Amino acid sequence: MVWVEQPVGTGFSQGTPTATNEDEVAAQFLGFFKNFVNTFALQGRKVFITGESYAGYYVPYVANAMLNANDTTYYDVEAIMIYDPSTSTDAVQQQIPALAFVEANAPLFPLNTTFLTSLRSRASFCGYTPFLETYLTFPPPSPLPPPPPNASATSGCDLLAEIFDAVSLVNPCFDIYQIATTCPLLWDVLGFPGSFEYIPAGADVYFNRTDVQRAINAPVQPWRECQDGVLETDTSPPSGLSVLPSVIERLNRTVIAHGALDMILIANGTLLMIQNMTWAGKQGFQERPREEFFVPYHEEGSGLGTLAGSGVFGTTRTERGLTWVEVALTGHSEFFFSITLFFGGSPSFSGGGW
Repeated sequence: MVWVEQPVGTGFSQGTPTATNEDEVAAQFLGFFKNFVNTFALQGRKVFITGESYAGYYVPYVANAMLNANDTTYYDVEAIMIYDPSTSTDAVQQQIPALAFVEANAPLFPLNTTFLTSLRSRASFCGYTPFLETYLTFPPPSPLPPPPPNASATSGCDLLAEIFDAVSLVNPCFDIYQIATTCPLLWDVLGFPGSFEYIPAGADVYFNRTDVQRAINAPVQPWRECQDGVLETDTSPPSGLSVLPSVIERLNRTVIAHGALDMILIANGTLLMIQNMTWAGKQGFQERPREEFFVPYHEEGSGLGTLAGSGVFGTTRTERGLTWVEVALTGHSEFFFSITLFFGGSPSFSGGGW
């Protein structure tokens, strides 16, 4: 397994950021990867690519470039997995499903009646509610039209921002990446993500520690998980509106997973994106994902630090080489622990055994 910090300028990577679109990012990645393969004599290996969040752009575009290279010595890509991925417009993945998300998770959004009534009214006025009701259907009725014309912050239709501001008054520790988070304020050894960066007094971001950098043979330099100046201009369309359908068709398996408690990118928005895609001769899923996503029961490790859940953990659906998994109890930065299918296991994530 290889963890890669990219595009150029991210984390410990060296060089000056120059990419302004995903094709350039992919070309730079393929150059790095070929050098890596040659350095460690890894020619002819199967390649599995995975990533989260904005990797919903990176992973499909990199896979597309590898497939187009037609060079299995270096780029024999077998499968991809993207989780909580950015694959469509902000309107589709954030604004349109925002109200339904709040109502589905009502105990975590103790908002007053006046505000909720206003949200419902504006979700209808902005076109979000009829859009979701019409197009989040299985099978879909047609390709998605452009987002509703009122989907703009200037018309009172930035519902996501208003919801965030309102719930943060009630729960000042609210985390848009994992909505079940409450006070006291937690922190991450990487310093992010969360609704805001937070490092308690006396603590250090792990990869910013000189002793850690030397131990992993990394450059001794300032490190941030998200670096300014990297791909600040990206002229490429989202992968769900461009390369992803073709990538699905050309791979043995593609997995899209989404944490049910993520609000920065909402699961129903990603499903809307899937219902808009045409691959292998049909548009979207023909049936709603209803199968149980099962995580096998297991013996716990020797310490409390290894505790992990098991049992039914959400829903899943596989059609025409694409698997969707909505994972319960997880947010944006889920550690997607169930990857048997990704690496060639059972043809389904459902049921009691893999």
